Amino acid sequence: MGQEKMKQQQSLGLLGNWKEEEEEEDMEKSGSSTGTAAVADAKIASIFIYPVKSCRGISVPHAPLTLTGFRWDRQWVVVNEKGRAISQRAEAKLALVEVNMPKEAFSEGWEPTKNSYMEIKAPGMDLLKIPLCNPPLVADGVSFMRWSGSALDEGDQASKWFTDFLGKPCRLVRFNAASETRDVDPVYAQGYFVMFSDQYPFMLISQESLDALNKHLNEPVPINRFRPNFLAAGCEPFSEDLWTEIKISQFSFQGVKLCARCKVPTIDQDTAIVGPEPNATLMKIRSDKVLRPDKKQQGKIYLGQSLVCKENLTEGKAKMVKVGDPIYVINKVSTAAEAAA
Repeated sequence: MGQEKMKQQQSLGLLGNWKEEEEEEDMEKSGSSTGTAAVADAKIASIFIYPVKSCRGISVPHAPLTLTGFRWDRQWVVVNEKGRAISQRAEAKLALVEVNMPKEAFSEGWEPTKNSYMEIKAPGMDLLKIPLCNPPLVADGVSFMRWSGSALDEGDQASKWFTDFLGKPCRLVRFNAASETRDVDPVYAQGYFVMFSDQYPFMLISQESLDALNKHLNEPVPINRFRPNFLAAGCEPFSEDLWTEIKISQFSFQGVKLCARCKVPTIDQDTAIVGPEPNATLMKIRSDKVLRPDKKQQGKIYLGQSLVCKENLTEGKAKMVKVGDPIYVINKVSTAAEAAA
């Protein structure tokens, strides 16, 4: 291999840690048996993390991967007086709650101190500061979708803040990773876990898919309507439907199933006002009737691909993904009808 080709492969991360068979796959992808560098199919344009379920997300330049998704993602949730989780589906006002974390919280190996806080703001409300060290209080009887268990209670001040904002009794709780686990649906992916994400650790949408949708809308919608973790760019519209195995940088991800959308995309994330779009248009162009006409019809609409990370995330140094990382498609299906959904 010539020096110039070796430099090209090193710049794409194709030498060093990749296994021999993975190098072979990439040489096949590039259509060459001479070892030329694989060409990325897309790149990571943005990374989003949502520390409090259904509250506003944070755009970050890089983030560590964990067993349950990005670190800090959906680690907290607001619950009602019965311990049942509250989302934007029931309380659209949560869209107005802004969450900020220390910038260093997304760095490799960082651990919180007693002076580390998550800051929460909303219109007409005082600043709420939540210590990032685990709270001592345990709340039993917390339920989220089909899961129930205990969680860590963030105390009376946080409870009063959310009670005053939403106008009903509620508390802020944190997933108790020391004693609880929450499995993803084993029909689609076995041995993977989440905290307070709806279904899977990661969700990816491409900018091209959003652009294609917006061409059908009278008023374009921003990406925050869909709350992905990864915004990809540089691929064909809706190509992520087909991705069953990808690499982001050197890390392997499995495309688990198409992301079925609930009512949240109809909520304006700047005003919390609910309207018919974009779901009405998605029903015309992205329903199971359109994408999967020969499959069982459930009246669902789809945008985005749910992912799990296939790497060992419990050993060694933190595995970091950053904006600008290349995406390599290793395996894919031919049509959305062939994809799991």
